[in-house]
Amino acid sequence: MAVQTVATPSRPAPWRDPKIRAIAVQVVFVAVLAAFVAFLVHNTIVNLRRQNIATGFGFLDREAAFGIGESLIPYSPADTYARAFLVGLVNTLYVSALGIVLATLLGTVMGLARLSSNWLVAKLAAIYVETFRNIPLALQLLFWWALLRGSAPPPREAWELLPGVFISNRGITFPVPFAETAYFWMAIAFAAGLVITFAVRRWAKRRQERTGQQFPTGWAGLGLALGLPAIVFLGYGLPLRL
Repeated sequence: MAVQTVATPSRPAPWRDPKIRAIAVQVVFVAVLAAFVAFLVHNTIVNLRRQNIATGFGFLDREAAFGIGESLIPYSPADTYARAFLVGLVNTLYVSALGIVLATLLGTVMGLARLSSNWLVAKLAAIYVETFRNIPLALQLLFWWALLRGSAPPPREAWELLPGVFISNRGITFPVPFAETAYFWMAIAFAAGLVITFAVRRWAKRRQERTGQQFPTGWAGLGLALGLPAIVFLGYGLPLRL
């Protein structure tokens, strides 16, 4: 019986191996990109020195000499650029947190509306969702900004939507409460009300399993979440300044 030997395929040359070629192409691309970035940085530094423009972060200690319309922390034009950047960072975090909360509330409301048994409410929610989900957010912002700038009047002729709320081509202006110490303790009281509400719900559930009697946890939670901050607000003497 003849024994047939099978020749093992020879290893291909490195330049014929797809894996090696892929790695080589990536290495060459990264090297070219790094060289291009280094050229841009070097060229920028040379041109800045030629124009006697200093580089680095030393400018952060200089006076900003410009105002910022809204700031959650104290700021004046006499402060440094570093302070101005800090104000911008705090404002960005504040707007982001506010946007997350409002977007969550809006999404929850629209989601529940789409599941509503009311035909009109469900259809309106579906139209809203299907319309705005397919439009990029940047395009929506540009649309509303252009609409506001083009149709709204100047600040001296602003529309008064509600008492104290004005719309102009500069934006929407409305009063906000002046920062008071009471508001911090009101937030603490609100958080405490939520914690107590959670504890009451657990107690009411165990009580219902044991006795079969229900406890109005919804009204109790609403009273705690709103009542405790109201007590703090009254205790500080109604500190409301706009």
